[in-house]
Amino acid sequence: MVDSALAGTARRPRHGEPLAARASRALCRIVASSAAREVAEITRTAETLQQPVTTGRQIAVTSIRGGAGKTTVAALLGTAYAHYRQDPVLLVEADPALGSLPLRLGAETLRWTTADLADIVEPQMSLLDVTGYLVQLPDNAWLLPGSRGQIGAMLDTATYGRVMVALRRYFGVTVVDCETLPAEVARVALSAAQARVLAAPATLDGVTSTYAVLQWMRELPPHMIAGTVVVLSSMMARPGIDVEAAAETLRSTGAGVHVLPYDRHLAAGGALRTELLSRPTRLAATRLAADVFQLSQKRR
Repeated sequence: MVDSALAGTARRPRHGEPLAARASRALCRIVASSAAREVAEITRTAETLQQPVTTGRQIAVTSIRGGAGKTTVAALLGTAYAHYRQDPVLLVEADPALGSLPLRLGAETLRWTTADLADIVEPQMSLLDVTGYLVQLPDNAWLLPGSRGQIGAMLDTATYGRVMVALRRYFGVTVVDCETLPAEVARVALSAAQARVLAAPATLDGVTSTYAVLQWMRELPPHMIAGTVVVLSSMMARPGIDVEAAAETLRSTGAGVHVLPYDRHLAAGGALRTELLSRPTRLAATRLAADVFQLSQKRR
């Protein structure tokens, strides 16, 4: 027992460890926990991307208008699949009007085009025979350009169909960089693909136009909208709209939505180098690739 007068002289009890030390330890726990969660997520994503396929998956990427980030998204998807998968990955440019996919992928020379290959590929050809007509990229990826750096003949639906049917058995995943909607080949590609990606700028007009297309797709067979993912690309560090609110509106149609953050390397428009991408961009692109691939697996 302590006299009450003496008890009043005691100071307020103090923690056995300074506040700074406790705060530092708590921060370390938070960071470690966050890092562990991130590693776990990356592991799950990699497992999804490495799933085997019975028949080649074809993923069509298009947009409502030019400058929406369509080719950038196609390049990011193809690069992600090539990095994680063991089977060959093909990127097809179905846009002969000076498409920029070869530039984005760092191709230095172009020989055969999508239209050329339609008259060349035969059923008895081996993978080695076919890849002799393609542009080799890193990580077991291949490119079939739409032109040779000049405006070529328009690609018709019959030619596109022959090429895609012929090449499907050689590649585990094929990413198609289509013309913008409502071009006929783009419509055919969307219909034939196991998954569809709509690239849209994170702007009011971009979101509005994309929303209108999604409403149109809702009138088509249910698998069309269910197998579609919208990619909202931020063209500037501070978008002029509430991106998350816009994403929720687009999700209300039944489509998936991913947000690709602003990235100075992507905004420069040159060859894509993954080591120069910001960490948020790399993570977002990998999540997108896994989500789209998973959707493609649901459609036979």
